[in-house]
Amino acid sequence: MATDEFTNYYTDLLDGSYDCVDRFVLNANFGLCYSPGGFRSWWRRLHHGSDAELDNAHLMRMAGRFSRRVRGWAQAHGVPVIDCGREERKHLIAEEHLKKNPCIRGLFLILVGRAVATVWDVKRSSSGVIQNLEAKRPFINHYSFHIMDPDWGHVTIKMAGHPPFGAQIILNGHEYVACQAREAGIPFTKEGNCFTVLPNLADLARVADTLSEVRTIGRLSQVCERWIYSACLCFALDLEEQERSGFHYHYSIYQVECSRNLIFQRGSQMEQIFQGLIDRTRARLTVKRLKTIFGVKCRPHRDRKDKAPRLEVVVETPAYDLTIFKLHFGKLTLKVYTKGERVLRFEAIVHNTKELRCGRLLERFPQIIARLQQILEQFLNNLYCMAASFISGETLDQLATPSQVGKTRIGGMDVNKPRTRAVLSAVLALACSPDGFTTGQLANTVRSMLPATDSSYDPRRAAYDLRKLRGKELLSKVPDSRRYFIPQQAVRTIAALVILREKILRPILAGVGKPKMGRKPKNWSSIDEHYEAVRQDMFTLMEDLRIAA
Repeated sequence: MATDEFTNYYTDLLDGSYDCVDRFVLNANFGLCYSPGGFRSWWRRLHHGSDAELDNAHLMRMAGRFSRRVRGWAQAHGVPVIDCGREERKHLIAEEHLKKNPCIRGLFLILVGRAVATVWDVKRSSSGVIQNLEAKRPFINHYSFHIMDPDWGHVTIKMAGHPPFGAQIILNGHEYVACQAREAGIPFTKEGNCFTVLPNLADLARVADTLSEVRTIGRLSQVCERWIYSACLCFALDLEEQERSGFHYHYSIYQVECSRNLIFQRGSQMEQIFQGLIDRTRARLTVKRLKTIFGVKCRPHRDRKDKAPRLEVVVETPAYDLTIFKLHFGKLTLKVYTKGERVLRFEAIVHNTKELRCGRLLERFPQIIARLQQILEQFLNNLYCMAASFISGETLDQLATPSQVGKTRIGGMDVNKPRTRAVLSAVLALACSPDGFTTGQLANTVRSMLPATDSSYDPRRAAYDLRKLRGKELLSKVPDSRRYFIPQQAVRTIAALVILREKILRPILAGVGKPKMGRKPKNWSSIDEHYEAVRQDMFTLMEDLRIAA
């Protein structure tokens, strides 16, 4: 059951919702091999206590043996090996191969590409004594092993071709849920990385929730151990060499995506709500770029009576319009977009789990997911507060009065000043920052909003303005930190202040001096109609009150 304000507000329009862990990436490394002494110790184990052959030539021979074994095995078993260029999207190649061969199992495709990885450079003296082992990160061949697993669906293991053979395991939560749902007999329709038609939504939501359990640690470890040694590392080190040298991977979480999927009863309602959400929040969150991919298929309306759109007959795989709404905060991304006919998806993505400061080892997986879900709910709550802003007359009266922060008396706020309005807009833009924001971040955001001639706004002035906001209870400080966050009720108040000034007072005062409207524009929305009606009424009112516009 979703607990955020946005989902609860639109509950009556939904068939339901489900949370799911999407794509996540695990790093696999043998820690001993990432220090000079450790790598030398492992090499001695591998070569029966000797490091006489530890040089760059023999390290290159190991990489060459890896390549020959991979290509020889693939040729013998009919598995394609494709050398990919820099700009090629490898996952698209794998998806196309799966479409042509839907019933394959096990290792079905190997893609080869170049990427950066840690390798060792051995320096010996003229007498052959090892002087230094230096870690470097050049571009080397990486082998992407694409595997169809019975429990996890499509699994990708990307392994470096040079020792110490670092690897990444790429999994998809929706693939796992789909496999478990088929096994449990739960019907569903899946389009890409999303469930679009769910007759038994509650049953599938329970399956998706299992990915957040502690037991998922064991499931992840099992799928990694099932394939990484027998289907990938065996080309570099056979099983006897792995056992003799004690080579064993340790896993850590590198990237994770968590999503909340709202399934609307009607696609047209979803589209209207989503476009309205973008219109109301894009400027307040300072979204600089909004990506829209236009499709050829319209959202189903109630009066369509299940008739197909005209262009569906012509296009074999019609797609709906896709608008992507993104916010970036360092290594964290918050994302909103539509999927299929009726699904509105909200995502929280961490590109490097170090950003969450809750550990990266596989054992910390539940804490990482819990933190991402918390960030996602905070984002949804803030979107709701910005879209449903409110301010009372009492709050407006109190803004200009002095306040107290601790023992310090602070002056009031004058929303008629450009600096104050810029601060309010900047604070609203930073409201969705998962870890809050600093005075330096606020100063940078305010400077980007003020005219170029006024570039003197620095962290000292930002700190003073933040104290004013704290005095009005529009801002709170993160305990034991120099960061700040905005409570949900304060988000509604600040959004209302910005809207009153920028979206109501300024447009009305700008248009009220024109007795007649010019030529009606081609793009004419319902909000434009409201503005025109208010403009005409305000013009008459100001004439009666004898106010010159």
